[in-house]
Amino acid sequence: MKKWVKEISGWGASIVLGFLLSIVIGIFIIQPYKVDGYSMEPTLNNNQRIFAWKINHVLDKSPKYGDIVIIDSRVDRSRSFWDDIKEQPLVSLLSGEGKKEIFYVKRVIGLPGDTIEVKDGKLFRNGTVLHEPYIKEEMVAGTEQSWEVPVGHVFVMGDNRNNSKDSRMIGPVPLDHVMGIDSF
Repeated sequence: MKKWVKEISGWGASIVLGFLLSIVIGIFIIQPYKVDGYSMEPTLNNNQRIFAWKINHVLDKSPKYGDIVIIDSRVDRSRSFWDDIKEQPLVSLLSGEGKKEIFYVKRVIGLPGDTIEVKDGKLFRNGTVLHEPYIKEEMVAGTEQSWEVPVGHVFVMGDNRNNSKDSRMIGPVPLDHVMGIDSF
């Protein structure tokens, strides 16, 4: 009987340690995400699995132009360390909250201090039209828009510009809402 209890407690400790280690890795190092939708075509496809490096998020480092990032789209609220814990796949599964569609996969177009403009279906950064070989198709010409990227924020857009909910709708994204940089 004593050997059986020792065996069970050994397995239990291993499971708890594995659970805690997966949370720490997911918060601070790397986390899997699933592309949900068609906004990043042709670069990434719907339901494609990607891995995001979290080191930049943890060290408060800014992404660079052209980086593909995972963002928390709830830009109207502050993020906390508790959010990072609750959003881990194992924790959300055990809590019963399931997968919420709050994370977007987008490309960094503007950094703090930039002026982003859409005119005649073309994208401008600081007055210069951007050459973007990665986009699916040219944007449908619509109303002209302009944004100033504030300090501590980035401006993100999907590669499928005509089918993307991005900074044009939700506004510039606070750097603490950039969850990671895609490692593909």
